[in-house]
Amino acid sequence: MNVSFSSRELRDLLVAWVALGLAFAIFFAGGGNRTIQLLTSGSFGLALVVSLLTAGVGFLLHEVAHKVVAVRFNQVAEFRADYGMLAVAIMSALVGFIFAAPGAVYHRGVLTEREHGLIALAGPVTNLLLLVAFAPVFVVGVLVGSDVVQLVGSRGLIINAFLAAFNMLPFGSLDGKTVKAWSTPAFAGVLVLSVLLTVGLFLFVGF
Repeated sequence: MNVSFSSRELRDLLVAWVALGLAFAIFFAGGGNRTIQLLTSGSFGLALVVSLLTAGVGFLLHEVAHKVVAVRFNQVAEFRADYGMLAVAIMSALVGFIFAAPGAVYHRGVLTEREHGLIALAGPVTNLLLLVAFAPVFVVGVLVGSDVVQLVGSRGLIINAFLAAFNMLPFGSLDGKTVKAWSTPAFAGVLVLSVLLTVGLFLFVGF
């Protein structure tokens, strides 16, 4: 399997990563006014780095996972950023909430229903696997008493669990609709696990 990225695709992935990192940094700061305060104090840079490493990485690897599995099934697949929706993400964060739809992986070729389902499932499963990476970061942050490391760990855990749960909803263009059309047990299992992890992590580690 040869997974390659065109220059346009790399550009779109980079722009989506930075834009989402910025949007989530503004959102977690508390909106536009609070962001201005952080910029004035010089603290916004740290908030941006935390968001790039958590929300940004979660979105980025979610989309790359779709591409990798699509290529595995001999599809021509590329990520395309939705620049309008990336702007919406930043604008919504400025007013205190966030709506993020950074783009999608588009592929062409003949696929079975199972292959469609597995391509869709790859994104949420990747977000769940990222919990394994962020859990030790959180633990280390707690053990060494580092608020920054602990924050990266907790944000990484909560955001990726939420991304998995949200994308598994069986509506519209979300992954869950495609997964459910292929396999109800797979859909139900991943959705329930994602929701339980999201709720449990929110109660345990919070934001």
